[in-house]
Amino acid sequence: MGTSTGRVVAGDGAQIGYRTTGSPGDNSPVVVLIHGWAQSSRSWGDELVDNLSRDVRVIAIDLRGHGDSLVPSDGHLTAADFGGDIAAVLAAEVTGDQPVFLLGWSYGGLVVGDHLQHRADGAAAAAGNLAGLILVGAITSMGRGEAGGRVGPAMRAALPAAYSEDPAVATAALQSFVGELVPPQQGSLAQQFLGISLTVPPAVRAGLFARTASYDDLFAGFDGGVMVIHGTADTVVDISCARHVETLVPGTVTRYWDGAGHAPFVEDPARFAAQVYEFVNATVGAMR
Repeated sequence: MGTSTGRVVAGDGAQIGYRTTGSPGDNSPVVVLIHGWAQSSRSWGDELVDNLSRDVRVIAIDLRGHGDSLVPSDGHLTAADFGGDIAAVLAAEVTGDQPVFLLGWSYGGLVVGDHLQHRADGAAAAAGNLAGLILVGAITSMGRGEAGGRVGPAMRAALPAAYSEDPAVATAALQSFVGELVPPQQGSLAQQFLGISLTVPPAVRAGLFARTASYDDLFAGFDGGVMVIHGTADTVVDISCARHVETLVPGTVTRYWDGAGHAPFVEDPARFAAQVYEFVNATVGAMR
């Protein structure tokens, strides 16, 4: 199924870009793909989006500062920005009580928390029915001592060099980082990921980590379904982050991919799409 592009104006006037597929049926579930640090809606790949869109409607968002969305000149980014941006896209694209599933990869898991906070604050009427959360190699908090925010050696090794204004320094750090996202035999795809990272300004790359967030209570209090997908060989986000979600949300559906890295949807898009749809279908079925 083909994709179309869209833009919406967030509450502060910022333009937020996204890609979306058509609905495969009336009132089909909506899966919102929220990418990670220094990536974009293009990171998910056409094969995954095509596989998913056979059964659900897909909305792949460009986070503020990334892709086709507004780039703040100073790199300053807040939880309110991200939470409101997700809400603006949902308000533009989701109607009625369509079941909505937020799928956050890596830093995208933190943005899921930002949106939960936005909803809790009552900042805007919630669009659709937030039925489930899918956390993929994800962090859910940020700051010293936050159990849901522990990063792995590849992430630590990339910083702070990846923030550098010096192209040689930043490119080397980002190339090493991207090497942990894409299997070695997929060199062309690795170059695509590197190119996406380089389009994100250094100030934005730094700004994403220049804040703290603690969302344990919000995740623990979420009344929909929750699933975690995490590679056991993930060197970007520690697997303890997924285990932490399990402790917060009894009944969390877990899919630990033995030997997989930080981006399981790259390693096997068909398997990934099947697991996502299995969870979506079971969650929607339980709501009836």
